Amino acid sequence: MLLAALSIYSNALFAQPAADAPILETGGQRMPEMWIDKDTKHKVIRLSRIEGNSSLSFYFHNNPFIGNKMVFYSSTKNDVSNVAKQEISSTNSRNKQIWLLDLATMKSEQLTHQSSPMNGEIVHNKTGVIYYQIKDSVFSVDAQTKKEQLVYVFPEDFKASITTVNADGTLLGGAKSSDQEKELFKKYPDKSSYFNIIYEAKLPRTLFTIDIKSKRLNKLFTDSAWLNHVQFSPTDPSVLMFCHEGPWHKVDRIWTIDINTKQVKLMHKRTMDMEIAGHEWIGPDGRTIWFDLQQPRGATFFVAGADIKTGKEVKYSLQRNEWSIHFNISPDQKLFCGDGGDPGQVAKAPDGQWIYLFKPDGDHFVSTKLVNMKHHQYKLEPNVHFSPDAKWIIFRANFEGIENVYAVEINSERM
Repeated sequence: MLLAALSIYSNALFAQPAADAPILETGGQRMPEMWIDKDTKHKVIRLSRIEGNSSLSFYFHNNPFIGNKMVFYSSTKNDVSNVAKQEISSTNSRNKQIWLLDLATMKSEQLTHQSSPMNGEIVHNKTGVIYYQIKDSVFSVDAQTKKEQLVYVFPEDFKASITTVNADGTLLGGAKSSDQEKELFKKYPDKSSYFNIIYEAKLPRTLFTIDIKSKRLNKLFTDSAWLNHVQFSPTDPSVLMFCHEGPWHKVDRIWTIDINTKQVKLMHKRTMDMEIAGHEWIGPDGRTIWFDLQQPRGATFFVAGADIKTGKEVKYSLQRNEWSIHFNISPDQKLFCGDGGDPGQVAKAPDGQWIYLFKPDGDHFVSTKLVNMKHHQYKLEPNVHFSPDAKWIIFRANFEGIENVYAVEINSERM
């Protein structure tokens, strides 16, 4: 049934001939629903079409797909008439709601109608249940039945945040921070200020799970470190990945914990001064943790993978302009993609503002530019995802002057 749905998705609207679309420079103006990027000759489609709303796709390592449907956030905006100014606008968290987009019909429906700010990009793709959090309460909404229900309320002595669901849909996971850390975030709200301050504070954080059925809270591991980026394996319900957050050149960042034995394991140890590794994610088969690797920082660039069981690593080199804030991998694990970066990022790339497709070739990547992102302001990170059929790269952007979700076709009739 899922394969049939994906076939419809691949062969219906998205198969509309590229000849029907105008050839345009991407961004700096109001774009049509479909166009050909004049610099790459690839077809681009706006997926979020909620008039007057600002819409965001998920963070790169959070799965947004349930069959051929995609979960995303959308918020109302007061004024979207002047898109030429390219103003940076942020999604209004007070009216941010969860929506569901059918990738075959392009129809969107609103799943939540909450009056309080919500967080959480947690989708269990097999059950179709979406989890989110409002203050100390965790909720779920069923993508098919639209039923919302309260899942869990954190106790007074353990106010924490969920970030992930395990492979069999039985456990939620996350990390709890201290009250002192929360005060530091309030005092230093900008990342440029708090990033090193939180790291240097060495305040305790605790990894935890919540049993969805029994409501049991299980404290897994506590360390005087900024435990972050918590992700369950997509295939092994007992494997939880997390990072030691902070300035990447100061931390051995990527770790796993077995939630049954509570064994903690470092997945990549730095080997030189100023080496950095981060923005890690687990591949679809659950065997490899992939990450951005620079040896040293800002000089030599790789996408690397570490085998979760053996620790054996592989790495693919790429050029400075090809470096991306986030990378991702296709469902069949044969291709990678990247969201590029502006000259102010770590790579200092003079021409890096592109959505990229990467194909491994020996020890390096061969890249294809898919979208020219010169009108996109990278304060909003594009966060690339492959579509379920691996024929499109889905990303978010503000090049029309408001945040929306887009898809670019990997293959092009005009290349």
